[in-house]
Amino acid sequence: MSNQFGMYSEQYTNDYSKEQNEQFTAAFDAITQQFVAGLNEGVPADAASIQDAVRQHYEFCSQFWKPTREAYKSLALSYIMPSPYRDTYEGIAKGLGKYHYDAIVIWADKNL
Repeated sequence: MSNQFGMYSEQYTNDYSKEQNEQFTAAFDAITQQFVAGLNEGVPADAASIQDAVRQHYEFCSQFWKPTREAYKSLALSYIMPSPYRDTYEGIAKGLGKYHYDAIVIWADKNL
């Protein structure tokens, strides 16, 4: 059986209620929209506002999985390599996967 969501997805569990999952989705969407706004406005990936969005993204991910620097950067790599993550980001805005990847790498190298 192939694992379409990458090598770390087996570490995730979802024992949450429908309401909790809806809250997670809304929170994740709000974080993603910060990246979309930055990309659309030409804000550099290392700008304070985008780095704060990465911090929020890391904290969001940490609710389910506590990634190391390398693991977090590996997750970001899935945003630019062929994967459902890349397809989702690119479906939202062209270049969003690479923008998010760049921002994560900068943040991870400074903070993890």
